[in-house]
Amino acid sequence: MERVCKTIHQYNKEPVKEADMQKLLEIAEDYRKVKNYVYSRYGGIASLSKIYPGYTVQNEMTGSGFRETLGMPSVYFYLAVFDALGDIKSQWTRTKTRLSKLINQNEGFTEEDKHYLRFLVKVSNAFEAVLNQKTVELPKAVQKQYDTVAAEVDKEKLHRYLCRQVRKHHARLHTDRADGFSIAERAYRYADHGIYISIKEKRKRIFVLLTDNKQYRSQLYIKLYPKEHSIEIKVPVKVAVRGHADYLNQVGVSTGIFTMLTTDEGHHYGEELGRYQIEYADWIREQTRIYNCNRSENPGRKKYRAKKKRMEEQLHSYINQELNRFLREEKPKTIYIVKLPKPQAGGVNKKINHSMAQWQRGYIRKRMLQKCMEQAVEVVEVLGKDISNECSSCGAIGKKEKGEFICPQCGYQSEEKTNTARNVKKRGQGDGALNRGGAYS
Repeated sequence: MERVCKTIHQYNKEPVKEADMQKLLEIAEDYRKVKNYVYSRYGGIASLSKIYPGYTVQNEMTGSGFRETLGMPSVYFYLAVFDALGDIKSQWTRTKTRLSKLINQNEGFTEEDKHYLRFLVKVSNAFEAVLNQKTVELPKAVQKQYDTVAAEVDKEKLHRYLCRQVRKHHARLHTDRADGFSIAERAYRYADHGIYISIKEKRKRIFVLLTDNKQYRSQLYIKLYPKEHSIEIKVPVKVAVRGHADYLNQVGVSTGIFTMLTTDEGHHYGEELGRYQIEYADWIREQTRIYNCNRSENPGRKKYRAKKKRMEEQLHSYINQELNRFLREEKPKTIYIVKLPKPQAGGVNKKINHSMAQWQRGYIRKRMLQKCMEQAVEVVEVLGKDISNECSSCGAIGKKEKGEFICPQCGYQSEEKTNTARNVKKRGQGDGALNRGGAYS
């Protein structure tokens, strides 16, 4: 049976004692120090050969004596090491993605130059060798391919280019946050309607009473909220994918800041999203103004953070309810949706900018993807260029007035978002699809 990962959240039932919170914060601070140590020591080009698969780093960290200096239990120390290694690998992936885009956009390169540079970025051993100014030596089959692509290019020139771009775009990681840590199964125990968590003192654990009696056996993440005297436990669990025999529809979807989803049939979901988000954005903007006016008096932020959290939870609860209703009523086999663009620079209206900044589109995207995976629904992203300006009936460029789309060519008229959703579906079923199989890029 196919399974997908889902994150379960657990919370403390009673405020965590101040002394116990300080012990958890000590672990979080050590966790931060270990991560920063790994970032600084292994985040550069000289350590590229060590980070895959990471056992070299583990052995070197064991021999460094850093764990003994901190007095940190090994069960936390090695999780911090591999957590940092994962961050470094992700950072290098982002750097390589950026390099690939720059290579493709560089008009000064020939196709042979671009092919050679793309080869270097793709083949880790070659990439590491070039950055460290070593001779590229690869397994026999790959070496033959390398010699072929390198035959007609100026290697020295391209190597210098690659090194320059890496120096420019690859940043070493650092974190100042000490508000959480991962914990392995042998460092905690569920019992007495709560959880016992190991601390730095040998054979000592603190007890936190939980709001539920569920027990898990996996690696957890403990998120700390010291000012609220609370914790949040994030539990990754595998859940079975629930297929539905009656989920047969092909649904095009248009997203928006005021109405969350509009389908190609004109059905609306999350029509109150705009109201929730505007209230949330206006409240934050007003609280920020008040705080800035009274900053010299150092006003407390405890009530602000508590209300902000309640408003976020209310908003997220509404989003999840509407996504569930969308899946239940539309019964989709495939959902077509526009690939969301990156956030753009703000305009001249600060109020609008602030509302856009609070738009929960990232959360909506994440939750839709998760729910679709759990329900065996395919998600297909499509190209979004001019998708809201085209007529879904004849393909001509139309005009939009007061939320309505009007085509001067064929006379087609509909709600603007419905026209967009119809175009999304057409592109997804045609040649405009980007990603299939329930995965976003």
